[in-house]
This record gives sequence, structure tokens and C-alpha cells, in this order.
Amino acid sequence: MTKVLITGCAGFIGCHLTRRFLEQNATITGIDNLSRKGGAANLQWLQAQAGGRLHFYQEDIRNFDRVVQVFRQEGPFDLVIHEAGQVAVTTSVANPREDFEINALGTFNLLEATRLFSSEAFFEFASTNKVYGGMEEVGIVQHSGRYTYAGLPEGVSEDCLLDFHSPYGCSKGAADQYVRDYHRIFGMRTVVLRQSCIYGTRQFGIEDQGWVAWFTIASLLKKPITIYGDGKQVRDVLWIDDLVDAYEQLYRNADRVAGEIFNVGGGPANTLSLLELVQFLADEGLLSGTPAIGDWRAGDQRVFVANIDKIHRAIGWRPKTSPQQGVQHLARWAVANETLLREMLEGSSQLPLISPNLTPDASVVLLA
Repeated sequence: MTKVLITGCAGFIGCHLTRRFLEQNATITGIDNLSRKGGAANLQWLQAQAGGRLHFYQEDIRNFDRVVQVFRQEGPFDLVIHEAGQVAVTTSVANPREDFEINALGTFNLLEATRLFSSEAFFEFASTNKVYGGMEEVGIVQHSGRYTYAGLPEGVSEDCLLDFHSPYGCSKGAADQYVRDYHRIFGMRTVVLRQSCIYGTRQFGIEDQGWVAWFTIASLLKKPITIYGDGKQVRDVLWIDDLVDAYEQLYRNADRVAGEIFNVGGGPANTLSLLELVQFLADEGLLSGTPAIGDWRAGDQRVFVANIDKIHRAIGWRPKTSPQQGVQHLARWAVANETLLREMLEGSSQLPLISPNLTPDASVVLLA
């Protein structure tokens, strides 16, 4: 039976990865400090379907000794998926030290624990398109009410120069390069996924991270929405199940892709601007009123579209879900879970954690 360690297992991406590998009859060891709203709810959702195959540890990846304890107790692992992290540019600007400790030091801790106690494991790391920075050298034009690249019809490839802009870009970029180098120096089987805008169910979006989910959920709950900039910013967006497919397929081809870095996003065929999403939500009857307009935020790219040809050539992966299909699915899920979402946003949820696998010093956590 495959043994998988997933950090950030109760987060948006982590919980979907956990579910997928549970469906593949793997035994999952999950690490999460449950610091984000929705984490406790996601964990309960997973435990309800795990059949005892989810061994959960409420730990912080900044604590190397505690991470090592998990490896000693549950390892060695066949697969390590590192999803835990600080995920917002705005938060990194407000508290750059914490951002560095979580993203750079935390990743280093996971790499070292894997090298020492699960050296044969395949290590998958969630990086970000922010490692490419503002890309000021790339020409950007306006066309049909949206920004687009002047000379990159297929988007940004992995050959683009790195430019770690914002503390978040620096911390994730450092981690990105550490993961790559542990393959070159120590021979570990690692792979880096530079992810674009991922969206989907069980993403309890907030204003500074997860904009597709935030706009959709806030529209449903009649919460105020602010567009920072002019709304013509464009991203390639990727539905969560398509991302999970990429993780699974990379693992199935671990020896062939070890040491590689891949852009993983919607690609040129799956792009969306802020204004286009707002219009779609209005057409679906979810959005009433007009969003407020705010100043541009530090580190915000006017356009980012990933060239995903490399991962397609390597393992045959391409997204299957269009933005229209994905947002409709997300909206239906949001409507069906309106009570839970309202509790998340209004801070009134009181969902206790009940887990036989908590470490001895971990306490029961209530959503605040």
C-alpha cells in the first residue's frame, strides 16, 4: 500500500490531493497547523471518508524536530507532497519574516526530513508563477478589454528568467530552487510545480488569495467586492481536479520527471480577467451591485499565462475543465454550502475537531 505524506492536508489543494490518494487506497499522513479558516471543516470532511487511513498531525512545518518526529513515526514514505505555506502576497508584505519562515525554512525542513528519513520518496512541491516576478521586460498590450502578452502567444515558459518580486515571491522562489537543487546535489527525486491560479470547491477564498473563489462566494453572500487596479488583469485559471490529475500523473512517472520544473496552469486556452469573472457572475444571477475599485496592489502582474507545453510533452497532461464549466461548478457548490460558507466568512462556526491521530500535545481546535 502506498504511503503518502501531505503537508497542508486540510488546505484547499491539500484536501483534494488527500481525497484523491485515499481513493487510490493509499495510507495518508497529513500535517497541518489548521491556521486557516476552513481547515477544520476540510479535515472533518476527509476523516469522514478516510476509513482510518488518514493519520493526522496538527503541527507547524517551521518546527523541524516535530516534522522529524512525524517521519520517524509514520515513514518511510513513497510520496511526499508539500502544500503547506503562506499563500498571499499582501500577507508577506505585512509580515515578511513569518512568510520567510513558513515558505523557505518550512520547505527546507521538509526536504531535510525527507532526505534523512525517506530518501527514496518522490517529492512534489507547490511553487508559484510569482517566481517570474513582474515581467516588466515582456511587452503587454490591451486587446478586447483585457491585458495580453505582445509576443508570447503560448504564455510564459519555464525558460523565462526568474525575478523574485515581493517577499512571497522571494520565499517561494528560494524554496523552489532548494527543491530543484536537492535533486542535483543529493539525488532526491523531486519535482517543482509552478502553479497558476487554482480554484475549486472547498476553497474558502479570501480577498487577498483565491480570487475566483472569493468573488464567487462573496457574490453569493452579498459581501462587498473590490477590484484592485482596472480589472483587465488576466490569469490562466486551473480547476482543482485538473491540478490533482497533474500531481497524480507526475507521481506515476516519477523516475522520468525527477529533477524537473513544470508550469502547471490553465494555459492560453483557459484565461479569465477580473472583469470577465464579474460579468459571468452577474449573468448567473449571483452578483448584485457594482464592485468597488481600489488602487493597484504591490507585486500584481497585469497578465500571467503559463506555457504548459513542457508538462504536456512529459506526461501528456492538459486541463480538461474550461473556466465557464469550472466557475459554474464552483457556484453550484457554493449555493449548496451557503450556510458553511457564511460561517467561514462571519467567524461563527463552532466545528470541533475529533481526531484519534492528533499528537499528544495537540489540542482540540475550534474555528474562530
